[in-house]
Amino acid sequence: MSIYVIDDHPLMRDAIVMVLRRLKPSENIVELDRLDKLEAAVKQHGAPDLFCLDLKLPDATECSGVVRVKQAYPGIPIAVYSASPAADMEEACIESGADTYIEKSASAAELAAALRGLLMADNEGDEAMAASSKLSKRQTQLIAMLDRGMSNRDIATELDISEHTVKVHLWRLFRRLGVKSRTQALHHARNHGLLSNS
Repeated sequence: MSIYVIDDHPLMRDAIVMVLRRLKPSENIVELDRLDKLEAAVKQHGAPDLFCLDLKLPDATECSGVVRVKQAYPGIPIAVYSASPAADMEEACIESGADTYIEKSASAAELAAALRGLLMADNEGDEAMAASSKLSKRQTQLIAMLDRGMSNRDIATELDISEHTVKVHLWRLFRRLGVKSRTQALHHARNHGLLSNS
């Protein structure tokens, strides 16, 4: 398995790779400067485990890169990072298939936390699915909060965790339920009796 870092700015690419090497020392990390090199790179370096994708590339603008990667590799998490403020692009990126959105102004610690969350969520999700068909206590809590119409920020405040962590928990929950959105998660929860009546 390999992690693919796609960014046409060598300095930013180096920074992402440095964080990833600390998080996953044994993982094969493949660096690319264009999206159109991805298919050949995957054939050469093996199946992807995670994509770290710059939003603005020479051959992709706005969310087009996210859409292309998601269509080609639907089950693989995508971490998007961009100079654009989260308020401008985050929602569109998540709707296009990204799993987390990281501003380039984020600190190394914030970047590491977001990437660690995705890498851990992947492993924990598989273990949880193998071990049990039930939702974790935190996932049950999240479903109830979604049912109350709470935003990521509201959830983060109530649980005293970062919004990045909320996104990772939601990503893990959606993956667990086999859904892609809050609406689908709530629909699934109602149809399968996962919402408590309290």
